[in-house]
Amino acid sequence: MGSSESKSAQHEVHHPTPTPTPNPELDRPWREFDWGQKEALKEKLENFSSSSPDVKDIKILVAGQVGAGKSSFINSVNNVFQGRITSRALVDTAAGGSHSFTQNLKGYVIRSGNKSLPFVFKDIMGLEAQVMAGSQTDDIINAVFGHVKDGYKFNEEKALTHKDQHYTSDPKLSDQSFCLVYVIAADLIQNIDDKLIDKLKIIRRAISDEGIPQLVVMTKVDEACPLVDKDLRKIYTSKKIKEKMDLCSAKIGLPLSNIFPVKNYNKETDTQGDIDVLILKALEQIVQNADDRLVDIQSS
Repeated sequence: MGSSESKSAQHEVHHPTPTPTPNPELDRPWREFDWGQKEALKEKLENFSSSSPDVKDIKILVAGQVGAGKSSFINSVNNVFQGRITSRALVDTAAGGSHSFTQNLKGYVIRSGNKSLPFVFKDIMGLEAQVMAGSQTDDIINAVFGHVKDGYKFNEEKALTHKDQHYTSDPKLSDQSFCLVYVIAADLIQNIDDKLIDKLKIIRRAISDEGIPQLVVMTKVDEACPLVDKDLRKIYTSKKIKEKMDLCSAKIGLPLSNIFPVKNYNKETDTQGDIDVLILKALEQIVQNADDRLVDIQSS
């Protein structure tokens, strides 16, 4: 009997205690957010007017890594005000595209119905890590200060010079951009090449010296976090999105208060309130920062 008991003991299988799955959600939101403010934000932006009589349209330059969703963000802003899906800024949908689809500097006026709103997004060629690839840092800096005319075709190998016909030597106040928006994909932030970060730092240094505000729109939150993919309202309780925000802040060198997570319109065929309100909140902060800069210029 003793031997049969010892045999059965030898054959007894000990299963390890399963490790509990960590909760992907925080107990409290890492940013307070009012999901019911869509109409108030939309009305505020529709009634916005520039603080300067010399500047009818506030220009906002949009920069970012190839494939981060710059043009999609501009389209998404337009979608919110049109109440339907639009595609004015052309987007490259080819999988794995490694080069910028946007080749020329182009301004996009946002419309609400038939009314043009007083802010213009300037879309530029995407940034790439390699020295001779993507838009050149000098071109982006010159574009912010209004030296680059619309229609300029970006040259990956050399920046625009003052001798070029697309160069404006003495730009008016209305030619300048009053805010630089970096569009960064949440699902790619951890893999951003250090050489690309170095390019962003060059741009940041040059325009920070002149007081140009800078904000980040962090796109593709749904692709970075399954929790948010299922329910966009989990964006501010998602541990993964908070980690992406912290990483983005550390890499780019901007405070969390200057980073806005959004979902661009991509596969949707109709607009949705929760997507809209995140985009509107980001836009409100972009426009307010740009107008504050304009006020500072006038009072200096």
